[in-house]
Amino acid sequence: MLYIGVDLGTSAVKLLLMDSQGKIVNIVSKEYPLYFPHPGWSEQNPEDWYEQTVAGIRELIEGADKSQVAGISFGGQMHGLVILDKDDNVIRPAILWNDGRTTEETDYLNNVIGKEKLSQYTANIAFAGFTAPKILWVKKNEPENFARIAKIMLPKDYIAYKLTGVHCTDVSDASGMLLFDVKNRCWSKEMCDICGIRMEQLAKCYESYEKVGTVLPKVAAKLGIPESTVVAAGAGDNAAAAVGTGTVGENMCNISLGTSGTIFISSGSFGVDKYNALHSFAHADGHYHLMGCMLSAASCNKWWMDDIIGTKDYKAEQAAIARLGENHVYYLPYLMGERSPHNNPNARAAFIGMTMDTTRADMTQAVLEGVAFALRDSLEMARSLGIDLKRTKICGGGAKSPLWKKIIANVLNLKVDVIESEEGPAMGGAMLAAVACGEYGSVEEIASKVVKIIDTVEPEPELVEKYEARYACFREIYPTCKPLFELITK
Repeated sequence: MLYIGVDLGTSAVKLLLMDSQGKIVNIVSKEYPLYFPHPGWSEQNPEDWYEQTVAGIRELIEGADKSQVAGISFGGQMHGLVILDKDDNVIRPAILWNDGRTTEETDYLNNVIGKEKLSQYTANIAFAGFTAPKILWVKKNEPENFARIAKIMLPKDYIAYKLTGVHCTDVSDASGMLLFDVKNRCWSKEMCDICGIRMEQLAKCYESYEKVGTVLPKVAAKLGIPESTVVAAGAGDNAAAAVGTGTVGENMCNISLGTSGTIFISSGSFGVDKYNALHSFAHADGHYHLMGCMLSAASCNKWWMDDIIGTKDYKAEQAAIARLGENHVYYLPYLMGERSPHNNPNARAAFIGMTMDTTRADMTQAVLEGVAFALRDSLEMARSLGIDLKRTKICGGGAKSPLWKKIIANVLNLKVDVIESEEGPAMGGAMLAAVACGEYGSVEEIASKVVKIIDTVEPEPELVEKYEARYACFREIYPTCKPLFELITK
C-alpha cells in the first residue's frame, strides 16, 4: 500500500509518497504566498494551501498505482488561526505562528489572567505566536469577524476538513493553541471562557494516529484515489518531524532546522517546565514532550544569503569558514522576535563584534553559530530540569549542511545522529497514516522499523571547550540589548 504525508509549511507544502516498508517513492513541493500586511504581521490564505496540496498530490502520485493509496496524514505549521463561518467559508486570512501582533493580548493573558492559572489550565503560558492571543486580537480589533466564527481551526486541519468534511484536530497541534488541557488531552473550558468562545466552536480532537474519516467522493474523483482512502489526524510539524526521525518514547531528542528551529524532547510521562520557557505538549506517539522553539533558524541563513549578500550558493559560502570556535562576531537570530526561552516579540536580530578585519565568512559563520547558541539556550532550560541528553537526531533544510551539524554538535555538546531520510514532518505524516490504516500497530513500532541512522557527528572536546567560552559571551548579549529592543520597536 501507499501512504501520503503532507507537510504544510510556511513557504510551501511538501508532499511525500511512502510504501508499506517506509521507502520514499516520490516527493513534491508546491509554494504559496506569504503576506506581511503590517510590520511584524504574517498571514496566508487557507485556500492557497488547499489548492497547492491538491495539485501536489496529483503530481505526487502520477505514475503510481493510485488504487494502492491507502492513507493520508499531515505535519503542519502550528498555532495559526483559521476561522470559518457557519457555511465553512474562511472569514479572513490565517494569522500565522510567526505573527507578532498580539503583544497586548499575550501580556493580558500572562499578567492579568496570570501565568500560574494558564499553566494550570494548559501546562503552558501565553506566547505571542499561540492561537488564543490571536483569538483575543480578532475579538478586539475585528469584532464583526469574531461574531461570524462558527469553527476555529489550525492550518493542517483545514486541509483535513477539505478532504473529509470533518472538523478535526490532533492533540499535539491543539497543545499549541493555549486552549488545550495538555495533561488530560482535552479542551479547556476555562480557557474558552477567558477567550469568549464556546467549546462547540473548536474541532473534535483525535490522537495523531487516529482515523478522522475518508476522502469525500468528489475529492477522491479529483485526485484519482479510492474513496476508501483513510485520512488520519496528523500532528503539528514538530511532533510529526519527531515521528519521522524516530524521536518517540522516553528521553529522546530531535533538533529541527527549518524556517523556525526547535529542540524537541520526548517523554513517556507528563511534565511542565517550572520556568515556562519550554512548551509542554502532547506528543503524536500518545505520550508527551517538552519543546523549545526559536522563531528564525534556517530562515536566518536564507535571509543572510539571499537578501543581504545575494547568493544562492550556500555551499561555497560555508566552504570559506575555516576556524570554528574562534569567531569574534556574534549574531542574535531574532528576525521575527523570539519565543523560547525569552518570550519577547520585540527582540530583534543583531550582529555585534565586527572590526575592520571582519570578513564575509565571519559574518556567515556568526549566523550559523547564532542559531546554534539560541538552541543551546533551550537545551540549558531542559538541563536545569534534570534532563540529561547525550545525543539528538536532526532534520530540516539546515540539516543538509555538514558544517552546521558540526557546529551544533559542538555548541550543544551532543552527538548528532543523521538519519537516512531527513524529510521530517512529511515522513512523519506518512508514518502516522500507515498506523491509522493498521499497517503498523503503533507509532513506536513503525519508527523502530523505518527510521535508520546512517551517520553520527561527534562533538570534539577541544572545540566544545572553545564554544563553551563563546556561548558564555553570547548569553550576555540578549539581556544587555533587551532595553534597546523595547525602545526601537515602540
